[in-house]
Amino acid sequence: MRILLVEDDLLLAEALAEALGDQQYMVDVVGDGESAWSQVKMVEYDLIVLDVMLPKLDGISLCRRLRSFGYGQPILMLTARDTSMDKVGGLDAGADDYVVKPVDFFELSARLRALLRRGNSSGTPVLEWGGLSLDPSTYDVSYEGEMVQLTPKEYSILELLMRNGRRVLSRSAIVERIWSLADPPSEDTVKTHIKSLRQKLRAAGAPNDIVETVHGFGYRLKHLP
Repeated sequence: MRILLVEDDLLLAEALAEALGDQQYMVDVVGDGESAWSQVKMVEYDLIVLDVMLPKLDGISLCRRLRSFGYGQPILMLTARDTSMDKVGGLDAGADDYVVKPVDFFELSARLRALLRRGNSSGTPVLEWGGLSLDPSTYDVSYEGEMVQLTPKEYSILELLMRNGRRVLSRSAIVERIWSLADPPSEDTVKTHIKSLRQKLRAAGAPNDIVETVHGFGYRLKHLP
């Protein structure tokens, strides 16, 4: 899952980005509303965490602009003022939820999970592809009941592939969705992670080519009979 954190308090932004990264979220950080607007037009995010008080373009105005252009992903607002009017203003602008500063990370994390579940409420939260199963709420991966232990990056790549099924994802697309823009790896790094992912799935009994290489294009999951 990729999150855009819009926060001009550098220390808070760094602390939140690190804590969210520990929970296997990919986090990009910007410090003002206009930069966030530009970022959303370039990158597909699963959720935005948006401070209310921002330079150049405040959070409520940015939220209203995003919704007016049809942006449908969840938006959680951070506000330093715990008053009904502030909350109403954010919700009326199109925010899905809010958290009051100082931020309680456990509360923030729970609210993020709830919003992401709501955003994926069109079906069961457990992703399945043949005998392969991935539970985004617990990070458990198994093949026909056999648990598979993956690194955070391997897990994120597999989740991305399972959410896209037979759609081919290029290495550059995987880098864009899985790694932070501040520290992108070479595309060969994706190849290394894919190789390790295949080995671990094969050890659990999955077919050798459950993750297919489409030469010259990228990767996708093997067609189910």
